[in-house]
Amino acid sequence: MSTEPRDAPPGTGALRKLKIPVSVLVVIHTRRLEVLLLERADHPGYWQSVTGSQDRGETLEQTAVREVGEETGLDARAYLLNNWNLINRYEIFPEWRWRYGPGVTENTEHVFGLELPETVPVRLAAREHLSYAWLPWQQAAERCFSWSNAAAIRALPQRVAS
Repeated sequence: MSTEPRDAPPGTGALRKLKIPVSVLVVIHTRRLEVLLLERADHPGYWQSVTGSQDRGETLEQTAVREVGEETGLDARAYLLNNWNLINRYEIFPEWRWRYGPGVTENTEHVFGLELPETVPVRLAAREHLSYAWLPWQQAAERCFSWSNAAAIRALPQRVAS
């Protein structure tokens, strides 16, 4: 197991900490079904909800709270955070596999919702995201590059109604 910073690309000789192939997807939304999307810095035009890998020793809820804070500056504990008990398994894009151990090709994603009373400005992590947008849920689902993210957003009206 390597002990290197996780953002070190292959072939640079820099040390990196390998990611665990378990992650969270946090759909941040309002009661009026406005959804926050973030544009990836490493892939301009790729929009998504908050995502991130679990760190060793963390619960999934702790991962969700940490990732929301890192990517948006919001304290998820101040809002309504719900584990949707929805699990997706998908193939890790080849260009991102170097972040994981040898032979790791699949990730297990756990979906959460974070309900805010209204849209709020967020503070982006510049190394991770270029911009953000609050969109009606239908537009947000269409803009997502990830099928699992789009599916979670499409399920939002039923989740909020219950």
